[in-house]
Amino acid sequence: MKLILKFNLAFAGIFLVGLGTAAYVSNHLLQQNAREETLNEARLVLEAALAARAYTSSQIRPLLAPQLQHTFMPQVVAAYAATEVVEHMRKRYGDYAYKEATLNPTNPRDRAAEWEAEVINQFRSNPDRAEIIGERDTAVGRALFVARPIQIKDPGCLPSHSTVEAAPRTMVEKYGKLNGFGWQLNEVVGAQVISIPKDLPLQRAAAAFQTFMLSFAVVMLVTAAAGNLMMHRLIIQPVVGLSKLADEVSLGKKGLPGFKVRSKDEIGVLADSFNRMKRSVEHALKMLA
Repeated sequence: MKLILKFNLAFAGIFLVGLGTAAYVSNHLLQQNAREETLNEARLVLEAALAARAYTSSQIRPLLAPQLQHTFMPQVVAAYAATEVVEHMRKRYGDYAYKEATLNPTNPRDRAAEWEAEVINQFRSNPDRAEIIGERDTAVGRALFVARPIQIKDPGCLPSHSTVEAAPRTMVEKYGKLNGFGWQLNEVVGAQVISIPKDLPLQRAAAAFQTFMLSFAVVMLVTAAAGNLMMHRLIIQPVVGLSKLADEVSLGKKGLPGFKVRSKDEIGVLADSFNRMKRSVEHALKMLA
C-alpha cells in the first residue's frame, strides 16, 4: 500500500470522526440557539403588546371615554388594542399566534381554553412568577408557548369590570351582563400567550446545520487536497527519487550524481545519509576493482 493511500485512509478516518462529533455537538447547540432565538422573538411580540396596552389605557381611553356614553368603541380596551397590534405584526411574524386569554372575559373571543386556564391558574398560585414557557400538542403538531400574567394593577380598569352598574352602559349592551365582571385590584385575571409551532426553531436549526456541515465538509476537503499536494511535494517526490537512485546504486552503476535536497528537515537528513552511503559504496567498489 502506497504512503499517500495510507495517509488518505488515516485522514478519512479522522475526517469521519471529526464530522460525526461536529455534527452531534453543532446540531445540539444550533437547536438550543434556534429555540432561544424564537422565544426571544416571542418576548419581543409580548413587549409590543404590553406597549399597546399601556398606550391605550393611558392615552386613548381618556380621550374617548366621553363618547362611551353614546356608543361603545372596542379601541378603548387595552386587550383589543394589543391583539390588533399583534395581528399587524403577524405580517412579519406570521407563525406567531397571540391571545389575551382570560378566565372571565368581557369579549368572548378572549375566553381561555382549558390549557390556557391551567397556565393562568399557575400564575394565580405563584403571584411572583413573571413568565411560563412550555410545549403543548395542537392539531398541527407540537407548539411552544410563552405566557405572561395579566394582572389588574391600574384602578382605572376596574369601573368596566367591577360591577354591571359601574360599567359603561354601551359596553354592557354590546357584551351583556354575564361576563367580565367581579375583577379585583392586583388579581391575575388572564395571561398573554404567544404560541409558536415547534417546527419553526427546528427548521431554523436544520437550515443553519446544513450550512455549517456543508462549509465544514468543504473546508476539510480543501484541507485534504492541500495536505495531499504538500505531502506529494515534500515527502513522496523526495522518497521516490531516493528509491530510484538507490536501485541504480544497487545495480552497480557508476558516476551517478548525489541526491540534492535543499531542505534541512528529516528528508534532507535522509538524503545526506544516503549520499554518504553512496560515496562509501563507490569507494569500496573502486578498492575492489
